[in-house]
Amino acid sequence: MKKLSLFLGCITPNRYPGIEKATKLCLERLEIDCSDLPGASCCPAPGVFRSFDKATWLALASRNIVLSEEMERDLLTICNGCYGSLVDANNELKNDPALKKSTNAHLEKIGKKFKGTVDVRHIVELLYDEPGPERIKEAVVKPLDLRVALHYGCHLVKPSKERELGSAEDPTFFDELVEATGAESVDYPDKMACCGAGGGVRSALLDKSLEILEHKLSRIRDADVDCIVNACPFCHLQFDGGQAEIREKHGVLYDIPVLHYSQLLGLAFGFSPEELGIDLNLVTNQDFLEKLKKLAEG
Repeated sequence: MKKLSLFLGCITPNRYPGIEKATKLCLERLEIDCSDLPGASCCPAPGVFRSFDKATWLALASRNIVLSEEMERDLLTICNGCYGSLVDANNELKNDPALKKSTNAHLEKIGKKFKGTVDVRHIVELLYDEPGPERIKEAVVKPLDLRVALHYGCHLVKPSKERELGSAEDPTFFDELVEATGAESVDYPDKMACCGAGGGVRSALLDKSLEILEHKLSRIRDADVDCIVNACPFCHLQFDGGQAEIREKHGVLYDIPVLHYSQLLGLAFGFSPEELGIDLNLVTNQDFLEKLKKLAEG
């Protein structure tokens, strides 16, 4: 496996540092060489920035990729949005000489040059490819007796022509990684639907964003699960913070705990909820935390 640099994005360090801690603990446990990426900026957001100013989007995204090129490490993301932005920019620049030339004209002003020498990976895609579900299962020390509602998110699997992770409408790779921890990935209606956060919807139309989220939360609640698992801090923010907003605005309490996959995997590796920052979420379901404590002691 090629050495990696960890691209944190914006939401993880500013809102959910537990996701960063969990990711680093899990990568270390799996003996995956991953370093910090000093100087990284926002990815920037694929669904909004790219739509208004593609040249600036490419300049910013390529600068982040160049930082990893200079370290001679592939770029690892832990966010669907960051992955969508950086992998798309990387692919476009590698395959379009004219676009690469125009983007490098901007980068040259700050002494940088995009060469196209690294790949962009998402942590779920990486773990599924190498080490793979079977090796992860072998590394588990605390099998998780949990029923999980899995949220793939949009940019992890779409656009399908740019992703090589199986079906965009009925994928299984993330489910396999969840079940490698001992948890059960529970099927539910609208599993592949958007959480309502992306595309500028949460920023510009919060009520519509929460309406989309509440539809999905109602489906998840009916599935009788212990928690929601995602692979994107922005989706994580929507599910976690959005539940608090729905409670405040509509008086509806869902109280469904939310975990990033790194946190779920960390639990299976024997780390405590506190070590993984799970207790810092806005949805702090005490029954769930007690269940995690019993699993750790069992």
